[in-house]
Parts: sequence; structure tokens; C-alpha cells
Amino acid sequence: MIEDEKMQVAVFRFSVISDFVNGTQMSRSEKRRLIREKCARKWQIPFSEKTRISKGTIQRWCRVYRDSRGDLKSLYPKDRSDLGKARAMDEETCLSLIELRLQMPALTVPQLIEQMSRQNRVTPGTVLNNSTVYRFLHQQNLMAAQMKKPVDRRKFEAELPNDLWQSDVMHGPKVDVNGKMRKTYLIAIIDDHSRLIAHARFYLSEKLTSYLMAFEDAIAARGLPRKLYVDNGAAFRSKHLEYITAALSISLIHAKPYMPQGKGKIERWFKTVRGSFLPLFKGTGLDQLNQALTGWVTESYHEKIHSATGQTPFERFTGKMHCLRSAPVNLKDYFRKVARRTVSKDRSVTLDGRLYEAPVALISKRVELLYHDSEPERVEVKYQNKSFGMIRGIDLHVNCRVKRDKNNNPQIESDHSKKYQGGKLLSLKKGQHHE
Repeated sequence: MIEDEKMQVAVFRFSVISDFVNGTQMSRSEKRRLIREKCARKWQIPFSEKTRISKGTIQRWCRVYRDSRGDLKSLYPKDRSDLGKARAMDEETCLSLIELRLQMPALTVPQLIEQMSRQNRVTPGTVLNNSTVYRFLHQQNLMAAQMKKPVDRRKFEAELPNDLWQSDVMHGPKVDVNGKMRKTYLIAIIDDHSRLIAHARFYLSEKLTSYLMAFEDAIAARGLPRKLYVDNGAAFRSKHLEYITAALSISLIHAKPYMPQGKGKIERWFKTVRGSFLPLFKGTGLDQLNQALTGWVTESYHEKIHSATGQTPFERFTGKMHCLRSAPVNLKDYFRKVARRTVSKDRSVTLDGRLYEAPVALISKRVELLYHDSEPERVEVKYQNKSFGMIRGIDLHVNCRVKRDKNNNPQIESDHSKKYQGGKLLSLKKGQHHE
């Protein structure tokens, strides 16, 4: 499995365990309930046909992540040590057991084993016994008592500030941009507990670039959330956003399609913007629109008592400042893109059409390049999680004069060695004349 694939698996695993490792205080009963829910649901596991995760696996991921002090790469998949060896139940038989159990939930374990044999669903050479099947079904939360639990649809509210942020995009008014009317998009992030607006700004695009700018500004201003709740738009489904949130120990949660109830708080705030702010705005430009919005949020919305909490959003948010996680000093670095390249034998590596020179030690190595699109001159190179510093762009005009000594150190030829010779084809000794 290549590095990119391992990172996708690690991000997925963090999304599963984030509720247990991001510092949220939960009772034992709450943890047991949550882990049962995670074992019962079907997952889209990267590069795997499995759809279920066992309790033991979740606990192991939590332990490994904590032992590494939050290093995302600790969740990389390990190469199997039992390749070529027989297992108690192969994957195909396990999937068939789950499917049959869901079709016939009333069957006992012996009856289920009998049906598996009758329908030829058992892989040849595999022997099913009661204890193995019972243990497997119990791990998957597929025993009868576990399957009858109703869905909890109660209203919810985060217990503390920055426990949960809700975020979405609202289509805004058109503004004058260099003489042309352009549509705007309001990207907003609301704190679920206090209803404080962590960030709100109108942009000319709702693409990922705009959202990452908004998200970074929100964290810089209000600290790190433990969870970020978003919908299923293209920007929110990007691998880059998944990597950023996982690296910052933020759980990225996507709303279920066609179930807008979960984003009720941000949707109600958008309604307030449409009814209380936009009708009063009289400007025409984007800067004017954002300046007016910032003033309205700060002076009006944040200082008005919220009907659901009985406090102003600002009072409720700042009332429990001790629980907030501050943003890391190098926050901007977490928002860099990551590209993986193999360094050529001449030490060069290409990124977005630009040529860079890597250290000699990295020749023929597959490295990580971390960078911002807006700063192509600042590219950091890493190998095996160790930084080798910033790499510099190659000037092809200078590089053509670079020679290497026996230790592969650069030796640039002096321009004086190639002085203009005045058109002479041959050097003549003193006193000689052309005929």
C-alpha cells in the first residue's frame, strides 16, 4: 500500500475514534453506547470490502493513537503478518453471515449456521461452530437484543464551547467587482453550545479554497473545535479537508443526506441574516458587505440574548474559557497541501510545473512536499516524517553552469572564464599578424 493510500486509511480511522480521543468527557455508559453504535453501523472502509468494525479494533486504534501522542501516522495500516495462513472465518463467510443475519434476525445461532450450509455460503474448508459465530455476531452488534434499539431523534446541544461547530454556505447578494456584478457566498461557522459565530464572511466562490480560508480564520480567532459538522458538498468532502481536520484532532462529521435537522442552528442563523441584516445593507462592494456583516455580528447578534440559551452568545462562549483548545502556533502549516514525489537522480523534483532541488540524501526517495498555492517559493520536504527543510526552485539558466565535484557539491563556473574573444577564431601570439 502506497503512502497516499495509508494516509486515507489513517484519516478514516481517526474519524472513527475521534469521539474517544479528542478530550470530550464521557461517562462509561455513554462510551459503551457510542462504541455499540459504531460497531453496528456499516462503514465505507478505504481499500477494503469490509463494512463493519469490531469493538476490539476501535479500542486498539484508540490506544495506538494515544500512545503516539496524537500522531496521525500511528494509524497507518500495518502489513499483515499472517499472509498465506488459514483463519477461523474468511472475509467472504463473514460478509455472508452479516447479510443472512440482517435478512433473518429471528434465527438462533445454530439455525443461522444451518442456513449458511444449506445456501452454500460457507467457503470450502471453513468450519462454523456456535461459539465462533456467536462471538462474531456479538462483536458486530447483530444479536437480537442489539438490533431492536430505536433511533434516537432528540434535540441536542453541545455541552461546552468548541465541542461542536456547525458550518454551511448560504447564497448571498450580488456585488460590484471591478464594474461587474458577481454573486457572493456566505461561509459561516457557528458554535453549537453558545451560538457564537466563529467566522462569517462573504466570498466570491464556495469552492474548497474559500472554505479553507474561512476555517483557518475561525480557528485562529476562536481556538480548535473538537468536532466540525458539515453537509455533503464538494468542498466538505475533499480529502484535503479530511487530512487537515484529522491532523488537528478535529472530528469531521457529515450530515446524513435529506436530513437537514442536524444543521438546524446554522440554518436558523442564515434565516436571521436574511431577515435582519441583508434588508438593511445599502452598499455595493464586497468589502463594504463584509465590513457591515462583521459590525452587525459583533455589535448586534453577539450582544443579544438568545431565546434558546437565555444568554448572549458572547457571554455563553466566554463563560467557560478554561475548556478551549488554543490554535497551534504553526496553524498555517496544517493547511498546506501535501504532494508526494520521487526525487530524481539529478536531485530535481517537479511540483505544479515548477522545478525544485532536493538534498542529496533524498535522491531516489519518495518524499512529501508541503506547500501553499499562494507561496510556491516555500516548499518543505519531508521523508519518513522527518523534515529536511525548505527546498529551493531551480534557475535553469544558472543550473546549466553548475558542475559537481567528486563529493557532489555544486561548483558554479565563473562568467570570466567565458569572456568574449572579439570574433577571433585562433589566439595569436604577440608579434604575429594576419596575412
